[in-house]
Amino acid sequence: MYPCLNVNIGHLKENVRLVRELCEAHSIQITGITKCVCGSEVIAQAFVDAGIHMLGDARIANLKKLKHVSAEKWLIRPPMLCEVEETVLWADVSVNSEIEVIRALNQAARTAKKCHKVILMADLGDIREGFTDYQELLRAAKETEELPFVELYGIGTNLTCFSFIQPDPEKMKKLEEIGKEIEQLLQRKLKIVSGGNSANIDLMLHGGIPKGVNALRLGESLLFGRERANYTYLPGSRQDVFTLDCQIIELKEKPSLPWGNVGKDSYGNSPRFVDRGEKRLKAICALGRQDFDMETSRPVDPGIIMLGASSDHLMLDVTDSKNRYALGDVVTLQLGYFSTMRAYTSSYVEKRIIG
Repeated sequence: MYPCLNVNIGHLKENVRLVRELCEAHSIQITGITKCVCGSEVIAQAFVDAGIHMLGDARIANLKKLKHVSAEKWLIRPPMLCEVEETVLWADVSVNSEIEVIRALNQAARTAKKCHKVILMADLGDIREGFTDYQELLRAAKETEELPFVELYGIGTNLTCFSFIQPDPEKMKKLEEIGKEIEQLLQRKLKIVSGGNSANIDLMLHGGIPKGVNALRLGESLLFGRERANYTYLPGSRQDVFTLDCQIIELKEKPSLPWGNVGKDSYGNSPRFVDRGEKRLKAICALGRQDFDMETSRPVDPGIIMLGASSDHLMLDVTDSKNRYALGDVVTLQLGYFSTMRAYTSSYVEKRIIG
């Protein structure tokens, strides 16, 4: 049935091994992030099979799916107060930026008779999660160290996800310095100093990550073989891990321009159209924005022009394709990060493992 998301596990493992070897050459540990694929156990197991020993996700519901995968589990979005018990139950580690939550985690861990590991987050400019007052961070580190049922596992930061502030040597050096201050305060070494995400890969490859930063949280680079800072694919990576098949439900010649008064779309914008002539062969596929993200997808057939999508229709111009399409034929799209995430989230998209 269609639409159908195809996942090439063999190609995925190639990407994971490639990125892992690059990181190992720079003494960087990897936490493999599964949030894009809704905590898929198959994807997580592929990460582990290819040499990843720590897994992370932003949602407890996804971590629950990974209970049979043998790896350390991280909750990479700071826990809600209402989910501290579940955080302790399903995550070995959580990132945190509020001491009140850490106190609640300590109490939940006491009740569960287990120890929970904490990563304190420093905000280095992206103004998402993390302490901007680094003295407050030091005080939180000291208090966390004194709590009996949580372990201060390390510190971390995140960049390029909200303000798209790029990682650079100065920011990584600052993170290293904060880590050293905490180590001096506690009189012991931190196990983890996590410098960010796939946007740090290019910086790492150019020697911009100091020795004191020893970990990254990677999703996009593992899944798509892409470093996020310059949005380029790593040499030797596979870009075809995720493809989406959709079926043509209408195929007709139509003009390239609509007629009548143009209104606003669902985002309040007026759509624009390119005049390509009066007779263009148009295909409609049974796929919509509820199932994929058009902006991070492209047809495998280079002769197809993506015109637009509504919630459940995808409009294509197949006039210039070398293929002769017919009603019922399948069009394949190569997916990027957000399109894959939406396809995994949609219950209307079938998932198929290949390779």
